[in-house]
Amino acid sequence: MTEINSKPVRILLQAFNYGLFMALIWYFASAPSVRILDDDEAVITIAFAHAGQLREPCRRLSQQELDELAPNMRKPEDCPRQRSPVTIEAWLDGEPFYSASLPPPGLFGDGGVDVFHSAKITAGTHRLSLRMNDSVRIEGFNHGLEREVRVDPAQILLVGFQSERGFVLKDGLK
Repeated sequence: MTEINSKPVRILLQAFNYGLFMALIWYFASAPSVRILDDDEAVITIAFAHAGQLREPCRRLSQQELDELAPNMRKPEDCPRQRSPVTIEAWLDGEPFYSASLPPPGLFGDGGVDVFHSAKITAGTHRLSLRMNDSVRIEGFNHGLEREVRVDPAQILLVGFQSERGFVLKDGLK
């Protein structure tokens, strides 16, 4: 077996290998085209984190109950940790496109839930209805939004939730 010790031959072989590697990278970076959305499609995404309300209201402790506790454990209210599940329904033009009942995570059921759902829709004007219940002490839904929305092709309509404002729509992200 002969060994190539010539420095110019090694440089040429190394340049050939680098060129071949760069050509493969160029091909896979540009040639296989991927089309996620059609020309008349948009995306609606529901994404937020929310903790359901407490399952039971806080209870005010009596003076006798406070006196029975150690001094460092005396707080005026006893609040349970467990939270309510979050139930959400989303409708577009009268058709449901997302429905879930999410139990609170955590060892004691006291964590907040993360909601994420993304769906392709046709671009144009739609009637969006959102309903959510985050309390087992309330019948039906205690948060809601019903609005006519317009989405352009390739647009992402983002639905969020803020405890003090309710459902929030953000659009753009083209």
